[in-house]
Amino acid sequence: MISPPFLRPGDTVGVVAPASWFPYEELVDGLRILRDDWKLNVLEGDSLHAIDGPFAGSDDLRRADLQRLFDDPSVKAVFAARGGYGCYRIVDQLDLTCLHESPKWLVGFSDITVLLSLFYKHGIQSLHGLMPRQFGYPDRSQSLESVRQWLFGEIPAHYAVPAHSLNRIGEAKGSLVGGNLTMLVNSLGTSTDIDFSGSILFIEDIDETLFSLDRMMTQLRRGGRLAKLAGLVVGQFSDMRLNPSLPFGKDAFSIIADSVFEYNYPIIFDFPAGHVTYNLALPIGRTVVMKVDSEKGELLF
Repeated sequence: MISPPFLRPGDTVGVVAPASWFPYEELVDGLRILRDDWKLNVLEGDSLHAIDGPFAGSDDLRRADLQRLFDDPSVKAVFAARGGYGCYRIVDQLDLTCLHESPKWLVGFSDITVLLSLFYKHGIQSLHGLMPRQFGYPDRSQSLESVRQWLFGEIPAHYAVPAHSLNRIGEAKGSLVGGNLTMLVNSLGTSTDIDFSGSILFIEDIDETLFSLDRMMTQLRRGGRLAKLAGLVVGQFSDMRLNPSLPFGKDAFSIIADSVFEYNYPIIFDFPAGHVTYNLALPIGRTVVMKVDSEKGELLF
């Protein structure tokens, strides 16, 4: 996997909205942090000011926004301003040829997972992490610092989280893949379908029913996508919806544990990444070591 060069003050980066639209005013603090605190030159995409139904401009506009930044050798990183929905509609028209000559970081999560998967398919590392629309939130300071450390080469030695009752003890090494579970499942059979074999899979999601979570995990299991993992990291499953008239009887973590009960690789549950305040940045495509014992779960970089 190609690791893009780390950022330095004075570097040029781009910010675009490849998915849902939002008021530009919500990005002011994020742009200030990039420019004033991180000392970066920021190019703003046309999509930051565009609206087309639920999207930040038309599919063509959003795709062109990304393509310009991907093709510009002076741009060292591309930030998705927010997620939502929309990347799935434009991913197949993107050309990453220039990125092999001038690789750059792509930063985002949620709907941006499909773009992270595209980078992975092209052998380029990316960063699953906080997006500029949330950079200025006071309660996101740790998440923001996590993104900054990775982008500027201050790589943490490891992440360690407390033991969870559903964890499975063991040790594994593999390429870190994954992101939003819905986007991963929706990519099956497409150009951004990822082969999880021998990898450490990370999953998270938000605002899904427990039935749909069970259906997605069952689909991965039925398709043989869970059998050959090196390890599994289960992030946050936020705001999961219940059906009061037909209770599922299990929570999200239990559903996931049941889906992989027949396999023997290590598992970390309740990892702090996803649609939550404490959202640690994760280097998609980087080879990591995973260690799980009775006291903690660790990812070592």
